[in-house]
Parts: sequence; C-alpha cells; structure tokens
Amino acid sequence: MAEPEAVRLYRTVRLIRRFEERAIDLVRSGAIVGGIHPYLGQEGVAAGVCGALRADDIVAGTHRGHGHVLAKGADPARMLAELCGRENGLNRGRGGSMHAADFGVGVYGANAIVGASGAIITGAVWALRRRGGDQVGVSFFGDGAVNEGMLLEAFNLAALWQVPVLFVCENNGYATTMPVDGAVAGTITGRAEAFGIRATVVDGQDPEAVRDVTAAAVARARSGGGPELIEARTYRFDAHHTFEHAVRLDYRDADEVARGRSRDPVAIQGDRLAADVRARVDAEIETLLAEAVQFALSGDEPDPAGALDHLYASGLVARAGGH
Repeated sequence: MAEPEAVRLYRTVRLIRRFEERAIDLVRSGAIVGGIHPYLGQEGVAAGVCGALRADDIVAGTHRGHGHVLAKGADPARMLAELCGRENGLNRGRGGSMHAADFGVGVYGANAIVGASGAIITGAVWALRRRGGDQVGVSFFGDGAVNEGMLLEAFNLAALWQVPVLFVCENNGYATTMPVDGAVAGTITGRAEAFGIRATVVDGQDPEAVRDVTAAAVARARSGGGPELIEARTYRFDAHHTFEHAVRLDYRDADEVARGRSRDPVAIQGDRLAADVRARVDAEIETLLAEAVQFALSGDEPDPAGALDHLYASGLVARAGGH
C-alpha cells in the first residue's frame, strides 16, 4: 500500500539528513577520502522537486549533489559505497561524491563544474523529446551559478526551443563564502525572466511548498509550456565542504547560523506526521543506513590497473602513460 505523500516527503528529507551525517562520520574516519559538500539544511528542495517528478524524468545536480541523487531514487547503499570509492558503488568508485550518476533512475550526474547541469539537462531532455518522449528535465544549481555563461546560454536555448526543463536554483545565500548580495546584481528570477522564462520564488525549507510549486511547473512543461525557473530559498546548515571542520572559515556568525537552523526542513515535515509514524520512519532509515555503511565498507577498492577503463565512450583503450 502506497504511503501518504506527507510520509514519503518526510522519509526523503530524513534519509538525506541521516545519510549526510553518516557520510560526515566516514569522512572523519578516513573511509571517505577528500571530504564532501554536505547537503544538510537543503533537504526540502531535493525532496520537494523530485517528489513531483515521474520515474522517467531526468535530473542533473551539483557538487552538493547527494540529496538530488537520493531523492530521485538511487540506492543509498550503492551511493555511500561510491563516496567511499568502492567497486560496489553506483559508478564503481569512479564518480565519488561530486560525480555520482544513476541513469537507471534518471540521474544524469552530479557535476563539479558550476552551472554545467543547465546545459547538460537542457540538451538531454531536448534529445528525449526529439525521440518522441514526454519527459521533463530538472537542472539543480546554486546561487553562485547564475552569473555563469554556460547557464545563461542554456536559458537562451531552452527558451528558444521551448525545452521542457525546470531550472532549480538552490539559493542558500552563499557561493562558497561569497554572500549572494555581493555577487548577484539584480535578481536571480530576473535572469530567467530576461529570456522570457517564467520564474517563481519558493520557501525551500518547506518540502510540501517546493513539491506544489514544482508539480505545477512540471505539468506546464510537460504539456508544451517550455522552461521555468524556481528559486528555492534555503540555508546550508553545515560547511561548504568538510575541510571547514578543520579550517574554521569565518564568514557566517553564530546568530545567522542559528536563525537558519531554526527552520529545519526535517522538523517542518516531521511535525506534519503523527509521532508514531515519524518514529517508525526514523527507525527504518537507521536500519537502512546501518546496512548501507556495512555494504559500503565491505566493497573492494578499485584495481589501479583499471584506472583508464571507461575513459572513452567508444571503448577505445587509452595508451599507457610514460614512466
């Protein structure tokens, strides 16, 4: 029997929250090498957007992309194994934290290039439409991407060709450490409106508000209405990257972080559930993630001899390097 949508949304935000907290533990233990960009605090955006999509719709994310991958339906155990660089990961340990993909659930990859998801997903969903499909694509990006040329070029082509793509800006107020007010002239929605693209602002901390706005935009796009932009105003609870746990960069004061944390998407959605339902979901997720950690750490590390495998889509074998 299908769960009520309020429960499904809570399950997703809670899964992402606890997955990220487990991943941070694995960074500290050394099981995840190089660190991660935690999605803590922004769970309502991924859950709400992906909760309004069909299974065959496609998404592309950012360097802070774990939430997008999980919300779209990827296996948390294989995702965690990917972060640990193991052969049983989603991409056999080759994608890691910033490049995880799962075409089976429509995740066309996280991406470490700021703003690149806009071009990728616009082209991909345009190609699917040319083949006769009616899928919708979603490009996630942060406020730091809205001045990038490739994103603006994607806006232009999407508007010209009426591509069914939804541009979702996760405006958490900072591009790494740069406040949005010091980087963006005009408005984020105005960027899209300049290309004739409908733009909406939504409270990104409320999963149901995000879901409702997305569902309406997706319906319009699927029926031929062309691209839209959603600016989801959210807040990053943790570091831009886990290296900050050691470096302690000083760009947000404690009062600001406390205000941001006061509107927690997990708590907002959880308060809509009966206490016993919430407790059951929490317990199920703890079991799921305990098994995911065991699965990830039991995986083999890739053989360095295969480092050049899959480098070319044609299957061409790369020439061995010099010594």
